[in-house]
Amino acid sequence: MSAAPDRQLVRATLGRRLLAMLYDALLVFALAFFAGLAFYAVAGEARSPLERHLFQAYLLVVLGGYFVLCWCRGGGTLAMRTWKLRLVRTDGGPPRAGQAWLRYALAWPSIGLAGAGVLWALVDRDRQFLHDRLARTRIVMDPARAA
Repeated sequence: MSAAPDRQLVRATLGRRLLAMLYDALLVFALAFFAGLAFYAVAGEARSPLERHLFQAYLLVVLGGYFVLCWCRGGGTLAMRTWKLRLVRTDGGPPRAGQAWLRYALAWPSIGLAGAGVLWALVDRDRQFLHDRLARTRIVMDPARAA
């Protein structure tokens, strides 16, 4: 897939991105629930601090795998596709795996620190989230689904 010229990409509105994030939160809850069931079926109840930390790391990797796979293969998660959004590099091409993992890793503190990285979009010149700015990605309208 060739990279689309920058001027042809239409930035997604902040409201649309926030609604997709809300929808993604519901999907992530379900994914974490079923991943947790699988973990407990194999490993049993996590009682010690080490077991709890292993469980948390497992969930981070499972969720990261979901996001990275969705972003790299189809351009977006189910929620992003529903809202006709697509994640791209700043040059318009699909994100590389390393770039997607970086975005995922940066999104946790961006969202977790009282949403500071999301609020960053209010002052950013391109209305990007901080984790998108740092990972050199952005969310655009998906012309294939918007038509």
